[in-house]
Amino acid sequence: MKLSWKTALLWITPIILVGFLVWQGSFASSPMESSRSTASTRMTYGRFLEYLDDHRVTSVDLYENGRTAIVEAADPELGNRLQRWRVDLPANAPELITRLRESGISFDTHPPRNNGVVWGFLSNLIFPTLLLAGLFFLFRRSSNVPGGPGQAMNFGKSKARFQMEAKTGVKFDDVAGVEEAKEELQEVVTFLKQPEKFTAVGAKIPKGALLVGPPGTGKTLLAKAIAGEAGVPFFSISGSEFVEMFVGVGASRVRDLFKKAKENAPCIVFIDEIDAVGRQRGAGIGGGNDEREQTLNQLLTEMDGFEGNSGIIVIAATNRVDVLDSALLRPGRFDRQVTVDPPDIKGRLQILEVHARNKKLAEEVSLEAIARRTPGFTGADLANLLNEAAILTARRRKAAVTMLEVDDAVDRVVAGMEGTPLVDNKNKRLIAYHEIGHAIVGTLVKGHDPVQKVTLIPRGQAQGLTWFMPDEEQGLITRTQILARIAGALGGRAAEEVIFGKAEVTTGAGNDLQQVTAMARQMVTRFGMSNLGPLFLEGPMGEVFLGRDLMMRSEYSNEIAASVDAQVHAIVDCAYHQALDIISQNRPLVDRLVDLLVDKETIDGEELRQIVAEYTAVPFVLPDQQLDRANLP
Repeated sequence: MKLSWKTALLWITPIILVGFLVWQGSFASSPMESSRSTASTRMTYGRFLEYLDDHRVTSVDLYENGRTAIVEAADPELGNRLQRWRVDLPANAPELITRLRESGISFDTHPPRNNGVVWGFLSNLIFPTLLLAGLFFLFRRSSNVPGGPGQAMNFGKSKARFQMEAKTGVKFDDVAGVEEAKEELQEVVTFLKQPEKFTAVGAKIPKGALLVGPPGTGKTLLAKAIAGEAGVPFFSISGSEFVEMFVGVGASRVRDLFKKAKENAPCIVFIDEIDAVGRQRGAGIGGGNDEREQTLNQLLTEMDGFEGNSGIIVIAATNRVDVLDSALLRPGRFDRQVTVDPPDIKGRLQILEVHARNKKLAEEVSLEAIARRTPGFTGADLANLLNEAAILTARRRKAAVTMLEVDDAVDRVVAGMEGTPLVDNKNKRLIAYHEIGHAIVGTLVKGHDPVQKVTLIPRGQAQGLTWFMPDEEQGLITRTQILARIAGALGGRAAEEVIFGKAEVTTGAGNDLQQVTAMARQMVTRFGMSNLGPLFLEGPMGEVFLGRDLMMRSEYSNEIAASVDAQVHAIVDCAYHQALDIISQNRPLVDRLVDLLVDKETIDGEELRQIVAEYTAVPFVLPDQQLDRANLP
């Protein structure tokens, strides 16, 4: 582990101090201290005089200007063995020297040393100096830690990460499934690299590009690709980093960010999750958040204010463009809004090819089949899918990923972890009838997506699952398809009622009923697919501000509201009776499939359709025509 010189100094300073004090003590000690260490006991002055009269004293050393003496004398208690004692002499004993001379005793006087003054001066100078140096470097080190005391002076400074040449490791070749967005942003890169191609015909560099799309579609990844391709200074920051609890700090950080960007122009400024700071002003009770609005005002001024920001391209990402302030979206601030939608089947295939580069796939694995099975998956979902498949492969100790791991990974990503298999009892057969009800109705109703598989293996909160897979990408959905989905979702509840009776229906259809009611209400209020005609009867959706529509105003009268409820009830009731008829008319088919499902626990969609094809007398049901003939208000 490598240590910086500052860290090393912080560790060495205490060691130097301890060594200095030990060295000072060892060298500054006087002869008195060394002699004192050999004198084990003390002797009174009176006893010293008695020993002197008895001629037992052999030598005397005087210290501290005659105030202390180290006496060597014969101890009668130890067989006249010579011992050393320390004697504190009185202040007035001038006759002591005379008596020592008369007795012929060897004595010596040791004057005091002045080294203590020098060492005291040095210790008083060196110790504070080392202490102040250590505190200084400690303060400098803590200033680099977020939230440290050194941050107090930089509270209003921008927290943007800055790179002169952003080496993100991501290029446009690493981003797949968003070809239209890549084409739009490729022009931004060309503007930065070769501006003369556009300025020659009078074109101006765009000031901003807003990446709009659901979570996981690759907006941040595109920004990294732009930074990697452009090779210009790159600033990256999150919208939440502008906003603090103190008013004015966010605006100060915006000013500091654009000041640094102007000094390094041309450059790119990337603001992730800009909706954290760019929400509409004046919304909410009391006028909204003053700090956030001041930050937004400063951002608007910097992007296209009086001074302008020549050479700075601002790229922002959000999944809530509907809540952004209109002043932020106008040309001159964000000249382009690049929509990053979930990929189609071709885009999913390209994304899978990118994420499969470092995966060991078996020859049987078909990326095209995976792409067809995953409609609605974003790039992040597909990356997670292949990663889960690789984890399952390692857990099962296989050398390469097979389709079995991919199928299990899809089920895990969509429905959750696999649970404990059900025990063969009444509850298992009831769940089997419920799932076969979904599968039979979904197979026999016109316009429904084909069944992919039916399983009794619990996943997440579901005890059993019926998977449907569309034949092709569905941008638009017809009335027949919606009615078919409603009937298919009610197939499980219909099977429970036909097989076990109304008294034995369970709570297993709770989620199905929620989806059915939502689809039927959207048919009436949003899509004009009812006898009320082509009317939009739905209020504003997805409001995120409490103050804007605190008192929701009804968009239609009470009579229309009653008619909407009646239409919804009629649609659901008609689809439910169709599901009941299908289950009743195909009871032998249902029983056969249930026995097979209980035995195998999983039935593939192709196998199910082959068994259904054996019962050729079953006609297709046309819910559209039956609903039109129903007596609706």
